[in-house]
Amino acid sequence: MPAADTKTLSLKDGTVSFRKARGALRIESLIVLAILVVAMSFASPYFFTVANIFNIVLATSTIGILALGATFVIGSAGIDLSLGSILAFAGVIGALVAAKLGLPWWLAVPACLLAGALAGWINGLVITFGRVPAFVATLGMMGVARGIALLITDGQAIFGLPNALIWLGQGRPFGIPVPAIVFILAAIILHLVLSFTRFGRHTLVIGDNERGARAMGVPVRALRIKIYTLSGVMAGLAGLMTMARVNAGDPTAGMNAELAAITAAIIGGTNLFGGRATILGTVIGALIMGVLQNGLNLLAIPAFWQQISIGMVLVVAVWFDQLAKQDKE
Repeated sequence: MPAADTKTLSLKDGTVSFRKARGALRIESLIVLAILVVAMSFASPYFFTVANIFNIVLATSTIGILALGATFVIGSAGIDLSLGSILAFAGVIGALVAAKLGLPWWLAVPACLLAGALAGWINGLVITFGRVPAFVATLGMMGVARGIALLITDGQAIFGLPNALIWLGQGRPFGIPVPAIVFILAAIILHLVLSFTRFGRHTLVIGDNERGARAMGVPVRALRIKIYTLSGVMAGLAGLMTMARVNAGDPTAGMNAELAAITAAIIGGTNLFGGRATILGTVIGALIMGVLQNGLNLLAIPAFWQQISIGMVLVVAVWFDQLAKQDKE
């Protein structure tokens, strides 16, 4: 996109170019979701049971919360491969505060969020001031965060969480799982941030044309640090929900979760190469990933085949996105 278009994108709220950049919901995503639901309902008689629907909602919530943060990172032409490890690290920190240090249970909530924010902030610093490619920086954080979680716990899960904290993962007010409520609220808030704030507009500007953004006076370095910090906060929130749901701070939690989160964002319409992102699309993408994983589990498909399927979905999603981009050009 030329510099003039980038200026229009960042400074004029509600313009056509900005609406395109923040992304419209892909009709293809809804079609894929519908096909998956129909196929799984025929493949397994247990798919449409109440218990299984709740399982899908819970799985989607964890993937979705991670994917919300990934949407901002990818929309800014970045990548975060440390999401799953930060999830585990934050969960361990929260469990340590609640079960081992004898502190009030509610302190585990900010502890998880702050742990995630710290890891994301470090990612942002290394990428911006260290000039380390995002792929390398977040790959390093993947190992560091997971390693610290394993070191703190000696490789063992931390049990004995207070009931009030467990309720955050297992409670069902009005029959709705708490993690699903948290996911929906987070999606609404971040949709508003992406669509109607300068932070959201500038996120897409630097993803579309970083050089043009600098020329316009956008504080690119500070913005990137904020974006990766936000991604870390969302990973910390996912870690909190996971810890409360399984009643343990597990240092091995979130293995390969970053792959599912990135795939959900891209399936929903976020451009892998930046400049376009959509929170609503990410929600649909997370539902697709949740239904896919749940269906494969019901069909007793081995875990390694599930990883293969997720990887294939990611490649196909990027491929179709590139084909659509070529058609427009």
